Amino acid sequence: MKPRILVTGGAGFIGSHLARELLSLGYKVRVLDRLDSQVHASTERPSYLEPDIELVVADVRDRDQVRGALRSVEMVCHMAAKVGVGQSMYEIARYTESNELGTAILLEEMLEAGVRKLLVASSMSIYGEGLTRYGTQLIEPQVRSLTQMKGGAWELRTYGGAELEPVPTPETKSPSLSSIYALNKYAQERMCLIWGQAYGRDVTAMRFFNVYGPDQALSNPYTGVLAIFGARLLNGRSPMIFEDGLQRRDFVHVTDVARACRLALESDAAAGQVINVGSGQSRTVQEVARTLARAMGRTDIEPRITGKYRAGDIRHCFADITLARTLLGFEPRVKFEDGIAELVEWLLEQIATDRVEQATEELSRRGLVA
Repeated sequence: MKPRILVTGGAGFIGSHLARELLSLGYKVRVLDRLDSQVHASTERPSYLEPDIELVVADVRDRDQVRGALRSVEMVCHMAAKVGVGQSMYEIARYTESNELGTAILLEEMLEAGVRKLLVASSMSIYGEGLTRYGTQLIEPQVRSLTQMKGGAWELRTYGGAELEPVPTPETKSPSLSSIYALNKYAQERMCLIWGQAYGRDVTAMRFFNVYGPDQALSNPYTGVLAIFGARLLNGRSPMIFEDGLQRRDFVHVTDVARACRLALESDAAAGQVINVGSGQSRTVQEVARTLARAMGRTDIEPRITGKYRAGDIRHCFADITLARTLLGFEPRVKFEDGIAELVEWLLEQIATDRVEQATEELSRRGLVA
């Protein structure tokens, strides 16, 4: 009989897909989720959450509830987190408390419960700028200066002014933390790995790149970029793009992410490792906005290139997934075009409250967009 697994944040976007993946393979799945109003329209059980999944509505910072949720659990997937680079820059205490204190409480209670295996959701934001190359030399680029950003000189360059070529970023790249959210995620993964090493438990940190797919919160202005663009297009508005739209990202389908997490849980080789989860391909943000608009039949709506910068944003970052292939036998299955078609089919059945401009105004008021 397969063990019971607790998925914190399991009613959220990635967590619910992971819970479904585990359930389909015979695991008993319990979910702990606070049903945050920024993500969920109501405190009712989400319709997309499988009926055979046990739901505990609670905050991961609630020690008593966490202790109860860990009963008879052998493995934990820690997906619960406050997510959003921009928002983290002004809700510093709330993000740090939810992401770091919540993880600390979970680890203490897991030790008492005798949990043997932990998978923690980490983020590509830890890398800051992705790896680059100049000629034959690989370079870890410096954070772009405020002067550079104000001047609209978006590309990464050498000290001599030569443009750097972005290349896939491996797990060996040094962290470069550009936002409070990135700092939180780095603290989460390091706490978990230190805990695992100290107590002889199997811990794996999965660094997710830009995850997309159905069931993402469309009315949350700090969610994934494709969901934000989808909400704008549903409301007949132009996707809003910072800088010049030529920044490159790695878009990976949520079902591929869920499968990668399940493979890591089932692999002894993953213990103690930090593993990228992406598609291994890069696309510009502008290209992605146009692709989504075309798939939604909204070719009449052009992206709005703002020419502004946002504090905490980076220029290019996309995944080297060699380690996931080697350790887990992971290979992305969902082609980007197929994933977009599925996303659009889901989007066209949704109602989205577009809060992007409101969120941007909040950032501008605080001097975080210029």
